[in-house]
Amino acid sequence: MKEYERKQLLERVGRESATVGATIPDEVALDGETFPLREFVFEMKRVDSVPAERREEVEDAKRNLRRARRERMDRLEEAELDYSEGETLAEEIIGIDRALNALESLGSETDIEREMQAKETADQKRWYNFLQKALGHENESSRGRGHKSGGGTGGRGR
Repeated sequence: MKEYERKQLLERVGRESATVGATIPDEVALDGETFPLREFVFEMKRVDSVPAERREEVEDAKRNLRRARRERMDRLEEAELDYSEGETLAEEIIGIDRALNALESLGSETDIEREMQAKETADQKRWYNFLQKALGHENESSRGRGHKSGGGTGGRGR
């Protein structure tokens, strides 16, 4: 492979949009064994969140995929390859990237849900505090009043 061809393939792999429309490989070789990558990714995406007993398996898969990607990148950058081999490697890297993106997004759904719940709780607390102030209930206990008025203008007469 000529040097400019290698650079073109490396540039293609490094593009932000490289994984758009890319397919996840059916299988990928990891440590000399084939791993059913597409089936694994689709199985994990089918469930709403990764079951606790499978989280370690997903983390192991991501770690192994990152290592496999790094090994393929090293070969693409340095090995004596013909252009066809380089193209095949580039497609594998892009497919691995697509699978990694899919697996990375699994955990973020629950994180996003948790974050949304925390924001909603904080919003409710702020609203409650605002209402307390607006209705004049905020400082009643500190003023030594023993009663709370339910009626009145509640600050609406301003």
